[in-house]
This record gives sequence, structure tokens and C-alpha cells, in this order.
Amino acid sequence: MGTKIVRSLLYLVLFFLIPAAFAEDIVRVGITDNNFQSVKHSDVIMYATDDYMICDKATKRIIAKIPASKILRVTHEEDSFLVNIDNEKTLGLQSFVVVSEKGLIGIDGLKRKGKPAVYHGAMEFCRTKQKDGFYIINIIEMQDYLKGVVPNEMPVRFGLEALKAQTIAARNYVLAPRCKAYEEFDVVDSVASQVYFGANTEEEISNQAVEETEGQVASYKGELILALYSSTAGGYTESYANSFSDKYQFPAEQKPYLVAKPDMLSFIPMTKEENARAFYTSIPSAYDMDSPYYRWKRTWTLEEFETDINMNLKSLAQTGFITPPPQDNFIYKVKDIKVVKRGESGKIMEIEIDTERGNYLVRKELIIRRLLLNRGKALPSANFVLDIERDEAGNITNITASGGGFGHGVGMSQYGAGFMGTKLNKSYKDILKHYYTGITIGTTPAVIKEVPVKQKFYTPEKRGFVVIDNYQNAKMLPVRINGLLLEIGLGGGFLQKNFEYDISKHLQKGENEVIFYPPDRGNSGKEIKAFIDLGRDEESDDTK
Repeated sequence: MGTKIVRSLLYLVLFFLIPAAFAEDIVRVGITDNNFQSVKHSDVIMYATDDYMICDKATKRIIAKIPASKILRVTHEEDSFLVNIDNEKTLGLQSFVVVSEKGLIGIDGLKRKGKPAVYHGAMEFCRTKQKDGFYIINIIEMQDYLKGVVPNEMPVRFGLEALKAQTIAARNYVLAPRCKAYEEFDVVDSVASQVYFGANTEEEISNQAVEETEGQVASYKGELILALYSSTAGGYTESYANSFSDKYQFPAEQKPYLVAKPDMLSFIPMTKEENARAFYTSIPSAYDMDSPYYRWKRTWTLEEFETDINMNLKSLAQTGFITPPPQDNFIYKVKDIKVVKRGESGKIMEIEIDTERGNYLVRKELIIRRLLLNRGKALPSANFVLDIERDEAGNITNITASGGGFGHGVGMSQYGAGFMGTKLNKSYKDILKHYYTGITIGTTPAVIKEVPVKQKFYTPEKRGFVVIDNYQNAKMLPVRINGLLLEIGLGGGFLQKNFEYDISKHLQKGENEVIFYPPDRGNSGKEIKAFIDLGRDEESDDTK
């Protein structure tokens, strides 16, 4: 990727003019506070590990060059920023960028993993829409961003192959997020998106995983997948529709690559209560059985249960997934708790709480585990069965939840990936194809019409295919692979959905470069979609 100096200069250029063809290589990250609670700031002190500069966003000019020995204090005012340079000079600015050609940018007092938070790339400052503070946005190359994500989302002891799988899932998460909360940036640096702690938390083996999967993504039928992942599935992942909602619609519309899947073929679906009970009160062998949350228990007295569920009741009732809305936002005198509906993994989709004042239906796994707090903490997952003890009069005295898993349980299980990579010697492609059904590993599907599209990618094997969708729109597609220009004829095969062309002999182990040119030498005005399929060397993992 070139030297750090070249990359830092590149950020300055890219900030002012980012060609659409290269947009996926740049990530905009909203930086939160020490508690990861807010992306809004009002007063910060900046520094750099080498000489740095301030660039005005409006005029696209360098305003000030600052030695590494000096700091910046940025304060929000009603109609501008006040930027104080080491108590020597104060500037009034509307929006600006801080960049260092050779060094890292730091925020004084901000800690990540107990270390000072320092970052590759540039830092953009922009005011909130309400003009009540400002955002600090780290503008960074995708590869450097992922190096600050992977070792913080997955323990590096899980091994290289699991870390590679995590890298591709994390790359997909940026390029194809489930939702985007802010217009100003792509992701935040906390669990609200995925954990990104900057340059001081990088690890050698996770950096290797990032470098050796450069440019690789997971797609399904020519579209990037929503690569959800969680800590521990408990031996059986759940379908997307059974865990998530589309705004207020639950279950959500199903995604064909995010379907419930057991680790072992002997595991049966657990939509029935007796099957879920047998599974979650036992400890069968599964891929994520090394997780401390593979199986767990939580207990309450009735008084504790009523106290805990009322802690979050008011806010959760506003989601519309608790019906009817409890009177006075309070539930008490619980008479019974019944599971109404489960997903294939046994995940509770609907649960009913019977009280003397009425019955309340609670839907959706996240709402259920946040409502059923235990000692003030949400349940690890919604994959659990309940045991209710009663006194001689039939009143509830104690409640026990026996469950498995941590998180939503959809897509890749991180503990499962670690087990598959280190204990089963599975490759990252095997891991991904186990957790995401029917996917392809390759480059990002690119729409090619009027301008060339350039992609860099790493492959450990000299094996790959150009896959072209809606190829009937053109007769020929020019493709340059590692400097060699190929003119791929697209005639024939009109009953096929995709056109495929083997480029294995033109690939090299390691980093490769492909440039897709407009079809028919740009004269047709038509568009096609193309990508490089790199996953044919190994078949997807089947449960064994």
C-alpha cells in the first residue's frame, strides 16, 4: 500500500477530491468520548506524533503548519470553532481538517484499551446540525481502519483464519451497514457500529489478517451481504427474520444468506419448547463451546424480577414491541411467564407476562433480553428456557433462566470462528461459508458504465474468475489484470444469469490489481456489474 508518508499525503488529497471509483477505500468514523456514549464534543485538545497542519474545508487551503511539540485546543462557539495553537494564536473556523504527513493524530485525554488514542489518517471537525457541538471524524483508509477494528472485535488468540473471517465481516459491515445513524460519517467507533480503537491497539497477527484479505468481501447473488456477527451463538445460529425488525415490522423480511444453522447435523430445530429445553439445559459439543457464555443461568426472586423488568420498561414500551403498553409504565404482581414463539435456534421471539392487571406480549429478542434484566444487566441472549418455582398457594417465588449464547446470534459466531480455525483447521472461507449461506468471497460487485473501476485485492491462491452480471448489455468488457489488458467477449449463453471468465493464469499470489473499463470501449452507454470471485478453491463448510 506504500509508505506511511505516501498514505498520509493521500488522505489530504482524498479529503478534497475523492473519486467515486475509490470511495469504498475510505472510511469516515465518528469518534466518541471515553465512555463511548456520545459523538458530540464541545472542547478537545489535539496533538500529533510528527509535524501536522490545519486545512480549511471551505477554501481547501492549508491554514497553519504546526510542529509536533505544539498542541491545538478546539472549542465550539455559537457560530464557529475557535482553534487555539499552543496559546500563541487563535483562529475562527467553520469546518476544518487536521492531518500529519508522517505521524499520527491524537486526542488528549482520550483512552482506548487504557492507551492514548491515536489515529492514522486525518481528523475532520464539523458542527452538528443543531449547532450545539461538533463531531470529530477520522477519515481513514479501509485497511488502516480494519487494523484498528479486528483485534478489538475478536481476541487475537482465535488465530489467523478466524481473524481473516472477522476482517471480511467487518469490511462488509462498513460497505453494507444495516442502517446509518449519521449523515456525516459511515460508522462510530463503539459497539453501536463496531469497535474501532485506533493505531495504538493494532496487533501483528490481526494486521496480517487484514493485509491478506485486502479487497475481499462476501456477496450473495452479486450484492454485498449484511455480515452480522455476534460473540456466541450457543451452537445454533438464528435466522435474520426471527431476530431483527424492519422499523416496526417484526419478524423482519428474511435474508437468504442469514438463515438458522446448527453447528452439528444432529441438532434439531428448537421451535418447540421441549426441544429448546433439552438443548439449553445440556452441554452438547458445538463450535462455540469454549465461550464462557456457551451455557449460562440467571436467577431471580419474584420481587427481584419485578424490580428488574421495570427498570427499562418505560423506554422499551416506546418501541411498540410491548403490547398493550403497561399502565403507568409499571408491571407488578406477576402471575406467570410464558414463551409464545421461538425461532429455529430456540431464540425467544415472543414472550407473555401475565399479571393481575393484564397480560403483556413482549416481542423481538433485543427487547426481551433488555426487559428481563438480571442484577441490572441484560440477559446474554434470548436463547433460554424458564423454570418457575411456586409456593403452596401457587404464587411465584423464584425464577431461573437457563440459556446459551451471547448477542443476537445471527450470522458469524466469533467464538465459533475461533474454534473452527484453531481446532478444526478450517480456512477463513470455510468459516464464512458456514455462517453465511450461499455466499461468494471476492471483490466488491462494481457497476461499470462511464468510468473505469479499479480494485486491489489479495489472494493466497492463483485462482479467480471474473463474474459479469447483466452481461447481455454489452458485447465486450475490457479488463486490465496486473497490467495485462484483456478484452472479454460477452456473446452467447443468453439463458445464463452470469457470464464467467477464468483469470487464474493472470493472477499472482499476494496483491493483485484489476481495472474494469466501460463495456464496448465506452460507446454503448450501457452498464454491467462485475466482480472477481476468489472463493472457488475451497467448498463451503458443511456441518459434520
